Parts: sequence; C-alpha cells; structure tokens
Amino acid sequence: MLNEIIKKINEQQKAHKPTSAVFCVGEQLKDICANNKQARELVLRDLDIKEMSIVECEKKIKAYADKHKEGNFAFVSPQIAHDIICEFYGIPKASQVEIKETTTPIVNINLEDFFS
Repeated sequence: MLNEIIKKINEQQKAHKPTSAVFCVGEQLKDICANNKQARELVLRDLDIKEMSIVECEKKIKAYADKHKEGNFAFVSPQIAHDIICEFYGIPKASQVEIKETTTPIVNINLEDFFS
C-alpha cells in the first residue's frame, strides 16, 4: 500500500520542481504515511480525487502562511505543515491514535553465573 501511495505522490510531483512547496508537501506526506499505517488507507483513496491532491493541500498551507504573514515574511514550520496535512487528509493526530505499548520483559543477568 505504501508503494502505491508513493507512486501516486510521485506522479503528482512530476509537474513541480523539487524546490517547490507542492513538491515538499508530497515529501512530507510520504513521511507521514511511512510512519502512520492508519493514514495510508485514507491517503491512498484521497489522492485519486482532484480536490485532495497535493496541490490542493499546499493551498491550505499557503493560506495559513498568508494569514500569519509578518511584513514581507511568511513561514510555516514543519510541525504546523504536518498538522495542516493531517487535517486536510483526515489523518488522526498522534493524541487521537491509540498507541499500543509493546514491552520487552526485563531479564536480570548475573555475570558471576558465567564464571566458575
């Protein structure tokens, strides 16, 4: 599934320079999907819809930047961009995702047991 998502994002990125904001949204979305299995199913379907393309997602980030512009300077931190991308694609925030703990039992080893 992840490979399919990456292919779809790569296809959308082809029309944009690697230094463009749209291209960067695609890269960040790849990272989000690589690290969040729940995001994959949502994004896989959404990428087939024109209104859910990385171009449209970047417009939301730009709107945020424009709204928070100070003088001639507009900036969106990677974390804020991450949150906007997740909101755009309906990806649950980390605080909303059930985290399953995996614990490894602690084993105490006495090194003296190995010496005669």
